[in-house]
Amino acid sequence: MKYIYSLFTTLLFFFFSYSQDSDRKLKDQLIELAKIYHSFSFVNAPTSSTADRLNAIDNNVLKPSIDFIGESIKSNNYIATGKYLIKPDLLTLKYLFIIRVVNWNLFEADPVDNYSLIDSLIKSDLIKYELLSSYYEMMFSSVGNKNRPFDMSKNNFDLSTLGLEDDTEKGIFFLQSMNTFGSMIWGYMNIVKPPNYKMALEYIRKYPTYNGQLYYQFSELNFKDFDLTIDKQKPKSSFKKFYINKYLNTLLYHTACLSQKKKDKEEQQKVMLGSIMHNESYYKYSESPEIFRSIFQKISE
Repeated sequence: MKYIYSLFTTLLFFFFSYSQDSDRKLKDQLIELAKIYHSFSFVNAPTSSTADRLNAIDNNVLKPSIDFIGESIKSNNYIATGKYLIKPDLLTLKYLFIIRVVNWNLFEADPVDNYSLIDSLIKSDLIKYELLSSYYEMMFSSVGNKNRPFDMSKNNFDLSTLGLEDDTEKGIFFLQSMNTFGSMIWGYMNIVKPPNYKMALEYIRKYPTYNGQLYYQFSELNFKDFDLTIDKQKPKSSFKKFYINKYLNTLLYHTACLSQKKKDKEEQQKVMLGSIMHNESYYKYSESPEIFRSIFQKISE
């Protein structure tokens, strides 16, 4: 009996030790992926040793995350094509979310302990919509940061083929992509004086289509809202309030660009009347609803 008890105790100890070692190894690998992403997700190109670092992460469960990070840091990559566009499994979404948050932590002058941070994220009750939003934000940020010259005019995103389960997930995909594409013209419309309408319009002409339609014709945004972390210094807040506001601004910039030449007036009308711009129920998401009301009041006069 004593022998059996001793054997059970020994096996329990080894199981616990193995579990702890496995848990630590996974965290080490997630931190390594976050460090690689941190170093090369923006301007810097991967070094000759980066592929070796990625290949050294021996974990089949992490393979989809490793592939995604490896592709996303490449210059002129294919991150917004093929297998990457399709919604990953929930575990991969969570691992990539953790990598993104650890990446944020690495920017801090006084960061928290990465292992403790990962522990808190693993235990946290993250909704699938926030995880999916994080995934597509990473994807399209990579498009904006790494692919030069920008041109997605030949790309059509058929949202019915991406494994997206409902209108909320389709809305996340669309608004995250448009957040990146809209940021590309923001400087031309807000920083330079006077605005560089010509350059902004050139970028807009290179936007992709969605379900075979021009970007501004996408109108499936009447999904149920949810909260997520937009600013790590602030509490969670409305997804739609932030991203639809950004999208409305892009539509506003587009119409402003088309107002500069008489030959573009017809197209301007199509953007204004063929988009959510004319739907007052969306103005509550805008930081400047009076601008949209003023525009359509003038049209009706």
